[in-house]
Amino acid sequence: MSDALTTPTGLESQYATQLATDLERNATDQERIGTEVQSLQEQLRALQHDRELLLKMQQLLANGPAGAVRQAGASRTARVPAPRESAPRTKRTVRKKAAAAVKAKPQPKPKSAEGPTLIELVRGHLGQQAEPRSAAEVTTALTQGHPERTIKTTVVRTTLEKLVAKGQAQRTRQKNSVFYSTPDATEQAERSGEGAAAAEKPESKD
Repeated sequence: MSDALTTPTGLESQYATQLATDLERNATDQERIGTEVQSLQEQLRALQHDRELLLKMQQLLANGPAGAVRQAGASRTARVPAPRESAPRTKRTVRKKAAAAVKAKPQPKPKSAEGPTLIELVRGHLGQQAEPRSAAEVTTALTQGHPERTIKTTVVRTTLEKLVAKGQAQRTRQKNSVFYSTPDATEQAERSGEGAAAAEKPESKD
């Protein structure tokens, strides 16, 4: 009788564990895909911005000083007929002026290189910590250190998981929380914990 009652309970426990695992995997996949979509959107916006800049430069070259010099030279030649011998010299002068105008035009400043990537920031921050840190703690520290960037906890957590997958970070669980650290920091924390436990252990009396 007792076996009949405990068997369904065991199956329910297995199902509950499997469902929890599937839900966690689903959430991780959603965060990963969301991060990839956000990265692609940023690349698309950058390409659109570059296209607008190139179109403006093309219009400036067409309507700028070089184009104006060519149009003025053509109209002046049409209004005032010059001797045949001086015509080639006039064309060469117009071309030289046009070339000088193009050279004198200020070139657009190249876009400044973007700062370090999020994965570099996260890895560098973990390397400076002596103890494991949660994704929320890492997000808070990076936001304070880089206020010009928008950093979300979900993206930071996904980045931390990528570092764990690459072996560049370690994941530890304490109760219901997950903490991350570099391999060196984890070993140091373990040694510190062992030393503290040894110091607290009472000495045996003779």
